[in-house]
Amino acid sequence: MAHTIVFVCEHGAAKSVIAATYFNQLASENNLDIRATARGTYPEAEISPKALVGLKKDGLLPTELVPQKLSLNDVESAHGIVSFCELPEEYSEKVTIDRWDGVPPVSENYETARDAILVRLKQLINNMSPL
Repeated sequence: MAHTIVFVCEHGAAKSVIAATYFNQLASENNLDIRATARGTYPEAEISPKALVGLKKDGLLPTELVPQKLSLNDVESAHGIVSFCELPEEYSEKVTIDRWDGVPPVSENYETARDAILVRLKQLINNMSPL
């Protein structure tokens, strides 16, 4: 069974989706037995059109097409949590959360946000060893 990393952003519709989608591609390329999911603390009804169009242009598709709310089960079963936003206190007490602040909004510029996420993802992947 693959381990899971959960990427969380407020709406579960852009940054976390881009991060999870690219993480899964990079993990696969590096033979890591770990997969990512995207979650939101207050999920939108649908994935950001800018994120979806950008990912499609990059030749990728998100694993989940509807933003999902972060649950206690997600937190407790995760190998790691990476958050682009503040998480509810009951979650931050249960697990170490890696905060990725300073990523520009996808709504302003997909490519800039994606590139900022990719820099951090590559560092994350480089620090992982095959599980």
